Amino acid sequence: MTPVYLDNNGTTPVDPAVLKAMLPFLQNEFGNPSSNTALGQRAHDAIETARAQVAALIGAEPNEITFTSGGTESSNVVIRGAVRLDRNRRAIVTTNIEHPATEACVAYLQTQGHQVTRVASKADGLVDAAAMAAAIDANTALVTVIHAQNEIGTLQPVAAIAAAARKHGALTHIDAAQSVGKIPIDVKALGVDFLSIAGHKLYAPKGVGVLYARRGVTLPPLLLGAGQEHGRRPGTENVPYIVGLGEACRVAGSMIAREQPRLSALAATLLATLKRDIPGLVLTGDAEQRLPNTLNVLFPGVSGRRLLEICPQVLASNGSACHADSEEPSTILTALGIPRDQALGAVRLSLGRFTTADDITIAASALTTAWRLLSAAPMAKAV
Repeated sequence: MTPVYLDNNGTTPVDPAVLKAMLPFLQNEFGNPSSNTALGQRAHDAIETARAQVAALIGAEPNEITFTSGGTESSNVVIRGAVRLDRNRRAIVTTNIEHPATEACVAYLQTQGHQVTRVASKADGLVDAAAMAAAIDANTALVTVIHAQNEIGTLQPVAAIAAAARKHGALTHIDAAQSVGKIPIDVKALGVDFLSIAGHKLYAPKGVGVLYARRGVTLPPLLLGAGQEHGRRPGTENVPYIVGLGEACRVAGSMIAREQPRLSALAATLLATLKRDIPGLVLTGDAEQRLPNTLNVLFPGVSGRRLLEICPQVLASNGSACHADSEEPSTILTALGIPRDQALGAVRLSLGRFTTADDITIAASALTTAWRLLSAAPMAKAV
């Protein structure tokens, strides 16, 4: 039996429509978009079409879109660049539940003398907008927040945080790798200055991403070169992957209205079934302010890692750090105040475009069976 894939927050398969759009640019349409040849001009035009497709998905203007190698590069460009825009502003405000693409970057800047304030999330996985506002002052260069937390799926109050930042003249960046394509996003309504996208989280290939930068805000580039992407990201563009990301955004935009409620209903069914059959199973994060596709659940009395190891019918993740002789829980879960023994039981189940009702039935049954096997074998427990 083909395993049920429930790790769509980790990565998504390339959508067939995306592959179809890419193929000509991997074959005969191989022109350099900086070339004046007919091939080059068609490649250039294809990039501009993709730029418009990305912009349309997030309510931006095409000239506010820069293509990158992925979400990590996009976030690094913003975080490292924003602190160089004003010498009088040396501080960064963020949260304690960020993706490593943000946390590792701000931690590095902290070693270089920048002040970093990490506002703690509440136990429900939500950051309090008032607490964020209280941390922002005239020294703040940038406020950077993960829009949808990648492990637990909670959606942060970005619009309120961005409004607080504006009052102090600070810029706002959101890591939207998990949210773009899953829920409607309008950068103007959110009031953010920067936004990061990772293509492989929305059915495009790995190795391509986007940085949205509000018109009027110019960041120093990380790379120097021939001036592609209006000098914001030099280097010959990855035309096939950019075309693929553009098509992925077009497809996502056409599907959100029906996919969002469908995924929410499937996730609710999966959670209800697991709770019915597994006494003590707990959902982490706020039950309402969350992505429609994401469930991070704590299986009582067992290791989530071990559970997935003996449950090959389901492909999912747990976020714990595993070593040869030990296992440590997810730092995101412990940041929420979840005790170590409970956090070790975490499994993230993230549904996607190709998840069916039958998949949910199979996954719930397989996970329950695996939990019962581990629960009946005390030596297999990690707690």
